[in-house]
Amino acid sequence: MMDLAAIPWAHLAPFILIGFLAQAVGSALGMGFGVISNSLLVMLGLPPVAASVAIHTVEGFTSGTSGLAHAAQGNVDWPLFARLVVPGIVGGLIGVWTLGIVHVEGARPVVLVYLAAVGVYLIWRAPRRPVAYRRMRFVGPLSLVGGFLDASGRGGWGAIVIAGLLAQGMTPRMAIGTVNAASFFVTMTVLATFIGTLGLASFTLAASGLLTGGLAGASLGAWLTRYIPPKPLMQLVGITLAAISFWGFLGLMFGPVPVFPRF
Repeated sequence: MMDLAAIPWAHLAPFILIGFLAQAVGSALGMGFGVISNSLLVMLGLPPVAASVAIHTVEGFTSGTSGLAHAAQGNVDWPLFARLVVPGIVGGLIGVWTLGIVHVEGARPVVLVYLAAVGVYLIWRAPRRPVAYRRMRFVGPLSLVGGFLDASGRGGWGAIVIAGLLAQGMTPRMAIGTVNAASFFVTMTVLATFIGTLGLASFTLAASGLLTGGLAGASLGAWLTRYIPPKPLMQLVGITLAAISFWGFLGLMFGPVPVFPRF
């Protein structure tokens, strides 16, 4: 039986709070967990490499919880989910395989420009045009690219895929929920390929706290996605995309800026 008194709660509490806040935002908007948690961890004094390893490890667990929470809230379009999962897994495997072979540094500015452009478009569009469900096109290629860039460290699965779906006119709530649900399979595929290097040693105090808070934040985020009206939700996604892009460009211009490499 676990001795709760032996757990260093005073040291664990900041990481639990970071995990909760970051995952609540990440689950509600489908993106932002990496940027928020990494920035706060580095501010607490955690080395950037250690912060990145902790976040990679925790995401494998929190993405599954977030997906289940969105499914319970009715935020998942299952036919679209099926169209996303397989190409996303394939893209993730290709991204891991090419990580040490092909240098794709030039892709990062392109991805940031793409996210910024979609973010500004969504902020502009939300109050002007009604949100209506449409059958999505280019889902396979979008998922393939999202999985590849996420695994290779040049992009974030949620930001890239959700941005593409919303730009095509999909309902924000269903886009966020469906991409969150598919994220678990893509994340676990990528994580499994790195399991030999990560191992149990990566499950540090920081990772334990992030996981504890993240599991609680996932359910809150899914609930918020269901009840936030479509237009404000689309604007929030647009603002988040623009902020992620701005942070990413700061990281390109000023190397020491603490930015999560998968943003």
